[in-house]
Amino acid sequence: MKKKYDIEKDLAYLELLSQSFPTVAAASTEIINLQAILNLPKGTEHFLADIHGEYEAFQHVLRNASGNIKRKVNDLFGNELREAEKQDLCTLIYYPEQKLELIKACEKNMNDWYHITLHKLIRVLRDVSSKYTRSKVRKSLPKDFSYIIQELLHERTDDANKSGYVSAIIDTIINIGRADEFVIAIAGVIHKLAIDQLHILGDIYDRGPGAHLIMDLMEEYNSWDIQWGNHDIVWMGACAGNDACICSVIRLCLRYANLTTLEEGYGINLVPLATFAMETYGNDPCEEFIPKYSAESSNMDEKTQRLTALMHKAIAIMLFKKEAQLYEKYPEWDMQDRMLLNHIDYKKGTIMLEGKKYKLSSNNFPTIDPKNPNQFTPDEEILMEKLHRSFTKCEKLQRHMRTILAHGCMYTISNNNLLFHASVPLNEDGTLKEVEVFGKKYKGKELLHQTGMLIRTAFQKGADPAERNYAIDYFMYLWCGKDSPLFDKSKMSTFERYFIEDKKTFHEEKGYYYKLRDNEAVCDYILDAFGIKGKNRHIINGHVPVHVVKGETPIKANGKLMVIDGGFSQAYHKETGIAGYTLIHHSRGFQLIQHQPFTSTEEAIKNGTDIISTTQIVEMASHRMLVADTDKGKELKKQVEYLQELLYAYRRGIIKEVAQ
Repeated sequence: MKKKYDIEKDLAYLELLSQSFPTVAAASTEIINLQAILNLPKGTEHFLADIHGEYEAFQHVLRNASGNIKRKVNDLFGNELREAEKQDLCTLIYYPEQKLELIKACEKNMNDWYHITLHKLIRVLRDVSSKYTRSKVRKSLPKDFSYIIQELLHERTDDANKSGYVSAIIDTIINIGRADEFVIAIAGVIHKLAIDQLHILGDIYDRGPGAHLIMDLMEEYNSWDIQWGNHDIVWMGACAGNDACICSVIRLCLRYANLTTLEEGYGINLVPLATFAMETYGNDPCEEFIPKYSAESSNMDEKTQRLTALMHKAIAIMLFKKEAQLYEKYPEWDMQDRMLLNHIDYKKGTIMLEGKKYKLSSNNFPTIDPKNPNQFTPDEEILMEKLHRSFTKCEKLQRHMRTILAHGCMYTISNNNLLFHASVPLNEDGTLKEVEVFGKKYKGKELLHQTGMLIRTAFQKGADPAERNYAIDYFMYLWCGKDSPLFDKSKMSTFERYFIEDKKTFHEEKGYYYKLRDNEAVCDYILDAFGIKGKNRHIINGHVPVHVVKGETPIKANGKLMVIDGGFSQAYHKETGIAGYTLIHHSRGFQLIQHQPFTSTEEAIKNGTDIISTTQIVEMASHRMLVADTDKGKELKKQVEYLQELLYAYRRGIIKEVAQ
């Protein structure tokens, strides 16, 4: 117990605390409650990265908790059920509404089915809820069925005195026609409790068609955080009004034939761009700008593909101009070498790069004035104004970006794990590299913190105008800057991939973080710099796809670092050989889940097809981790200390109890 001097020092806080716990009895009850919680098993954390708009696969991974629900069903029912029955039960939990429709179409005795199935679902729910307090479980329950589910969770049919009571509850639910709603409610609670905390390590956006659907889902999700990725940042920049980011976002959508997110998701009007592109590039083959392979591009007819290529080239040229304007405006970014339109000989159709001349694959640049190559034409100015207005005035996009801001940051420390999307810039010797941000230099933890603060400034209308304008411009540096912790490469070779056939020019030299991250000493140094102590500490990030087909492994530095971007995006599947990694951290340790490509939600519901996953045990704890061993446990222990001080203050009359 602290001395009186310390009690007096904390008196203002204790008086505030006494409003919530006005008596010795109330404070004592809360201490007992918190001490009990500290001895529960640690909740399950779920780590995902680089979702890239793949809504169906992402939704399925959430619904099956990376296979965790299937494992629980197998453990619970073992040989009691056939494999097909267990598969049907899992599918019912994942997609209750849709699965119920299929069952009703073929099941002859639905009442009997309801009886059997509800008992199974209650067993699964009882298992997934066993880690939590009754209070937490109660808060997860839907209001309509809260009392009934609580009764069923805490009563067993093998209790002779209560078996009739439990059967009567289930009989009544069926008889009054509420069985479907009850099944759906229980499945929803299982989803919530199977994952205690979801960590998304960046890149919800780009490539796939469903980023807006993912954000709709996350707006309603119970407990999650995000470490911003470079693809999230470019969308945030577009939303904040950075014209180069707007052009980048549109370019990427056209490159992957992913107009669903822009047009259907956010209502961005691309008709002005299509009109401009047809008028300006109508006679240009635009072969370099035909969309890359994706599910969407493979279904395109020739006319749509042609129009997409025209729009793609139009926005790409506008992007190169806008980028160059920013590089000229901020020489401290050291990116003037990327003002590539300045290096073209427009008569000969060649470009000079790093002292070497290259032939351009095409030389049709009707909107470029060779004397002022980075200047917009009047038509481009008008088009840019329209696109700018579409992005900055889109209420849904603004709302989604506010959600990302509210749940996100550049990095997070969770239970001795350092989470960030891409890199921490390093020098060649493995020391932290200083990077200039708004006139000051920062490194490591402070660099990520200050970058995060600057990002928030871009959305604060009352902020200092000079700082806010810089913040809005800085999104472009974060997207493709040499020392950006979200990029950290020598260049983004977009222009070269479009216009130069020599693939050597495509090479993007990775920063030293990527070269040194397999070194355990370097990882320890980074963890030390972020103030993370203890033996079982890790760096977890995504960003760079793991090429399993080439023998790459996601576990590096003797287990100190885990890379969980295996390629959710369909565009990566051929390159990586898999369809993503997810990481589970539960009370017994870490499990890395490697996923094979997801077919479709329809296939999963109809045939019970699940994502085929391979589980790899990364690290097992020497003892089962309890809440007391977590960050949450540290908070609860601190609360217990203050409550004990409050008891001391009550018992010595320093603070008076309030009669109830």
